[in-house]
Amino acid sequence: MRDPMQILQDYFGYSSFRPGQKELVGGLLAGRDVLGILPTGAGKSICYQVPALAQDGVTLVISPLISLMKDQVASLIQSGVKAAYLNSSLTPGQLRLAQERAAQGWYKIIYIAPERLLTEGFARVTRSVPISLVAVDEAHCVSQWGQDFRPGYLKIREFLETLPVRPPVGAFTATATSTVRRDIVSLLGLQNPVIACTGFDRPNLFFEVLKPHDKKMALLSLLRREDPKSAIVYCATRKAVEDVCETLNHAGICAVQYHAGLTLEERRANQDDFLYDRAPVMVATNAFGMGIDKSDVSMVVHYNMPKNMESYYQEAGRAGRDGSPAKCILLYSGQDVVTNRFLIEHGADENEALSEEDRRRVRRLEEERLKKMTFYCSAKGCLRAYILQYFGQPAPRRCDNCGNCLGTGQQGQEFAQHRPHFFQRKKQEELTNRPELYEELRTLRKRLAARAGVPAYVVFTDRALREMAGLLPTTEQELLEVSGVGRAKCERYGFDFLQVLRKYAEEHGKI
Repeated sequence: MRDPMQILQDYFGYSSFRPGQKELVGGLLAGRDVLGILPTGAGKSICYQVPALAQDGVTLVISPLISLMKDQVASLIQSGVKAAYLNSSLTPGQLRLAQERAAQGWYKIIYIAPERLLTEGFARVTRSVPISLVAVDEAHCVSQWGQDFRPGYLKIREFLETLPVRPPVGAFTATATSTVRRDIVSLLGLQNPVIACTGFDRPNLFFEVLKPHDKKMALLSLLRREDPKSAIVYCATRKAVEDVCETLNHAGICAVQYHAGLTLEERRANQDDFLYDRAPVMVATNAFGMGIDKSDVSMVVHYNMPKNMESYYQEAGRAGRDGSPAKCILLYSGQDVVTNRFLIEHGADENEALSEEDRRRVRRLEEERLKKMTFYCSAKGCLRAYILQYFGQPAPRRCDNCGNCLGTGQQGQEFAQHRPHFFQRKKQEELTNRPELYEELRTLRKRLAARAGVPAYVVFTDRALREMAGLLPTTEQELLEVSGVGRAKCERYGFDFLQVLRKYAEEHGKI
């Protein structure tokens, strides 16, 4: 078995595990089932990717969305890992080829939709190669009491029983109440799992609720003032998405839209425009985003209040995934409550997996959740404290990084970035003293990403570029100490980035 710490450094460019990761990795490598409840951006994928690379055999990752699979596989390939996905985006020929290669042991990690687990084509794969680990991403989808129930997840336990040897199973989610956690353990058949719940706090996120008279003007003002390079605007309905997207484009802000009423081709094209930074703003319903790993989203605006805190925190949490400061703004009006009541009354009826009695229970639960979401929008105290207490986590009375703590009109503050190893003595201010170098690195990243055919953040995150600009590594060894720079990426991109960094260091007398 390979050393997990060495894998973490070599493939992913991190010198230490984040809270919760070490326990979950250790549990899986010891042959235990695990349940990881980690907030969005806390590195859930590391918890199963490191064990996958540490041992023989193939790891299966059961995932609910095509976008998530494509994102994760692209990132793994860039990091030097042989990975593939099996889902409906592949043509019959592509699927057949991928399954043949999987059966021959080409891939170390395979992402698969839950609905494909029990197909004969995939059964040939599991009969041909040893499965060392099964990871269930977005595990709350197994529970009808979760906000994203997916009936296909109920087949996972049956699938595990078809395997010649049951491997360790890891279940991972960002938002799970105690009821949903019990469902995950029971419905997936987890056996005495190691459980790690690291808490829900995201210190880099600034929260604010605004109650504008004119939401469109407020949104335009926010986007113009902040000028985010990447932002998501969530709306409650398709009509609102289309209306807001049209308004933004008419005002000269490049935006694309995403909702279930668009064709599959339109959704893919718009999502790619956003992921590849051709459009800085995505306007979407909650159909967009679960599993989206775009690390450089610096603002999430909710144009309408969501139905519950679970959905809000999951969607807002798509901001600042790389640890950089980011803003989560909710534009509230009383009409939002009316819209959500309508959606609740009609939503449960569409779920054919529920009995009539269960539908009534779901509606009552959703109405209670809506009430608590509305309380958040009218809270006078710390917004972060409200969120954490909702999820059962103690919290101080003030966070000094939300609209209520800082007072109306204040927009948050910058947070210190973690510095590894020999860079510790460098001053934090250097990160912001070299904006021209940071922009030059962003330009280089965009060019290299286009050449590789991947989104820019898959090459390096914004946070990694900030560290490069602030810490000015000029050797390969120093570059490897930047958070997020692993050996495969250093070999692939290090020469180009070091050229820019050395040139800057020479011109400014730093060498």
